[in-house]
Amino acid sequence: MSVLTSPRGKVEVVHCRRTETQDIYCIKNLIRKFTQKLFGNLNIIYLLEKANLAITLHNDQEEIMAQATFLDYPNWNIATQDDWVSVFRELDSDIPCTPLNTLFMHLFVAVDEYSVSCCKEIIRTVFKAVLDLHFVFLIVPSCMSLGSTLITVFSQVGYVPSLTNDEDFAVHVCHRHNHYPQLHVRKARVEDHDDLMPIFLHHDTILKETYGEYFLAELIEAQDEENHAVVCEVEGVAVGFMSVCSQVNLELLHKCFDLAPFHGLCIPHQDDILEPPQEFSIHESSDSQLENSSEESQKIVKEPQEAVSLETRESIQRKGTEAAVEEALSPVTSENTGEVEDSEKLSQVSSMVYMGYYISHRSSLSVSLPEDTSSFRPIYKGASTAFCIQLFFIDEKYEARSLDFMNFVFHLFHDKDFCIVSVPHLTPEFVLIQSFVKVVPFNNCTLEQDLYVFHRAGLLKTIKIRLATLLDTPGVEKLVSTLMPCKSILEDLKQYNEARRDPDGTPLQVFVAEVAEQVVGIAVIRNEMDIEYIRSHYNIEDFIYFNHHQREEHGHLYHFVLNPIFRHYTKFFLKEILRLGYKSCLYYPVYPQVKEGKVQSPKAHSLTSALHYLVPVRPRRQIVYPLEKLGINAPSKEVSKDACSSRKTGSIHKEQSESCDREEILRTKPRDLVFFFFSVQSLIGW
Repeated sequence: MSVLTSPRGKVEVVHCRRTETQDIYCIKNLIRKFTQKLFGNLNIIYLLEKANLAITLHNDQEEIMAQATFLDYPNWNIATQDDWVSVFRELDSDIPCTPLNTLFMHLFVAVDEYSVSCCKEIIRTVFKAVLDLHFVFLIVPSCMSLGSTLITVFSQVGYVPSLTNDEDFAVHVCHRHNHYPQLHVRKARVEDHDDLMPIFLHHDTILKETYGEYFLAELIEAQDEENHAVVCEVEGVAVGFMSVCSQVNLELLHKCFDLAPFHGLCIPHQDDILEPPQEFSIHESSDSQLENSSEESQKIVKEPQEAVSLETRESIQRKGTEAAVEEALSPVTSENTGEVEDSEKLSQVSSMVYMGYYISHRSSLSVSLPEDTSSFRPIYKGASTAFCIQLFFIDEKYEARSLDFMNFVFHLFHDKDFCIVSVPHLTPEFVLIQSFVKVVPFNNCTLEQDLYVFHRAGLLKTIKIRLATLLDTPGVEKLVSTLMPCKSILEDLKQYNEARRDPDGTPLQVFVAEVAEQVVGIAVIRNEMDIEYIRSHYNIEDFIYFNHHQREEHGHLYHFVLNPIFRHYTKFFLKEILRLGYKSCLYYPVYPQVKEGKVQSPKAHSLTSALHYLVPVRPRRQIVYPLEKLGINAPSKEVSKDACSSRKTGSIHKEQSESCDREEILRTKPRDLVFFFFSVQSLIGW
């Protein structure tokens, strides 16, 4: 909620929200001839379907005050959507725009009397909602001025020619630091106590009652080489606080959580025991064969070839879709730690208060763990490379900038690569730990805490998504070497490099995520060939206007692997897949595992770590057609065929084709097959 004041002194209370379909009529009424000259003649419905972010301002009476639409590529055909970066780099080398930190305004309309205030409010909201955003560009014909509204937030940087005609266009830019700047972070001082206590007590009074009124001041005074307290400030006033400690109870964490992907939060040591003894491995493998012989064919993602603990099987999905961290990222850490800049710390945090004493050596907590000798646990001999956050809170006005703390605290611990946080199970996932990776606990863990991990390299903003090349093969092999679908992914990569399509002619695309010239992610998509079946059997039009999406804009996600250190870039990876692949929708099917006691999984897809960013699509109730009686009046086979036969007629992986030939899945129904959906409108979680 914000209060806007017109030049004549009128006051209006406005609220921001995503643009909805019912807003279209009001948006059209706000379009003037001047708007059409600036942005062109636009199809509003089509524009909103393809927009990454569309924001509406309305008052208490639900009257539309303003609306703006943003996409991740420029308008007016000054560059193709997959290759605009080079155009803008040549325009002004002082503006380091990238697909990660840039959006383009494709439309802005507002009530005339409040247009200036509405424009500033929308821009501020965009920078707050899109945490990695630094630049918003506006492209207009060179013969047009911006008018009295847009000129207040945009400044001109140059001209670019059109790709389709001889007309030139003016490029204007709006910078983050003028509207929602990053926070200044420094070491805490005792005199910050008075500014911090009202914020602290707003969220928690137990600590004051337990430790006294000056608990926070004593914590600040107790700083030493192992304990630090930092604050973020705005105009000299402290608005957030973080206490960090380098003493971490790794012994307890190793007993409770599966930290193998992070090498136990320890420095690699020659005496580390990472694999089970041979006798243990043989004993466990014989037991698992007896136990799981009937389940082998139904696992979508299964354990790597090495023996793993029974407790960690719940984590195989994460391990199977995100490569082993230590091998993949140790070069990144050593080469690029110094490249992390304060100006690039873009994430957010909730105004939560929590204590992390469960993971500190200073804790007096005694935890008894049931003994479980049936599985192997790695033993790490190296020194700790982690520190923990013990106390954190921030003013809710600035919660979106909380990750600004992280670069500063990592500089305080030059020899540490991981920051860890523990929170109670029922604590909502506040914004700061949305950039952290949740660690999978063992099944005998009795801690009433969840553990989250953040790696130093996660602060890097140099991640780049591009189409794969033949030179990426060694990097991809290293990334996916421990994964069950390794062979399938490498075969798809080889097929893409050789022919760009499957043997049956289905277009195939492979994208890689790259950081510091190292492959940290890979995704494989194909054109969705069964779109008629999906449309007739699933309520896909709950999410999109189907007629505004071309057939080739529907993609089918087969594999998605991303190093967990960069898990917070998952949405960006998906966004770039859509932009570079000229797609607007992605589909991912989850096949039934058991039906009437029989194996159902076709194992055509690896489970994806991006699944939580996709939305499940409800199946439609189907009419049972008497096909023989209807004769020539029967519906199309695309509508009446079952799920498995549908998948066999379209773009289908050879593993899936072999699986679908099995008798037990020939009669898979829509209610058994779950489709997940992702579109450009899902890219910004605001």
